[in-house]
Amino acid sequence: MRIRRKKRLSERLQQVNNYFLRSDFDLPNVQEAIKDKKYINFSTLFNNDNPVSLEIGCGKGGFVLQTALNFPEKNYFAVELLENIVVMACESADKIGLKNVRFFNCGADYLPRYIKPNSIEKIYLNFSPPFPGKRYENRRLTKPQLIDNYKEFLIEGGSIELRTDDKDFFEYSKENFIKNGFIVTDFSDNVINGNFDLCENQIFDKIKTEYEKKFIELGLDIFRLIAIKQN
Repeated sequence: MRIRRKKRLSERLQQVNNYFLRSDFDLPNVQEAIKDKKYINFSTLFNNDNPVSLEIGCGKGGFVLQTALNFPEKNYFAVELLENIVVMACESADKIGLKNVRFFNCGADYLPRYIKPNSIEKIYLNFSPPFPGKRYENRRLTKPQLIDNYKEFLIEGGSIELRTDDKDFFEYSKENFIKNGFIVTDFSDNVINGNFDLCENQIFDKIKTEYEKKFIELGLDIFRLIAIKQN
């Protein structure tokens, strides 16, 4: 279903332009675009050299805003393709007055144009669309090419945290991380049972996305893994 453009969208984005970055759409061909590097300088963007985490597909920003609020010593760069959605995240950040989060309007395939290798500490993939069936595999955020890109973005020992309610997508993603040499730990049982004692970064388990809250209310299982880039 096509999302109707919000009223005054351009004006609203302009009002939060200190939080909002728009990617260039001058090269629609992905392969051409990623060869023409326009790396974002995170030190300049955040005015510090704190570690940077990346959320891809941040939606309205519920997860990344709460995480940024809990960890002011870290920076958060959140990516969302739909301006209609990301404007709400920017407005929420502005209302709170957060200094350590920025939002980027960009498709995941184009990120190698903007993100330097070895510049990201952690990547979050929260409830990405599963796009079931072989026909739509190329749209998944854990297809092999994108996992290659994520590995390039991450510092040594950096990690990817994935959460989903779709078991098939979870198994597909897990297999691709392992094939790419990541060390993968499956925390699904801990999430489903509500027992987080064995989980890394326990506070992250207490921060829920909009989708996760809805799925938990419906009694659906949540699958979670952490994939670590090997040295």
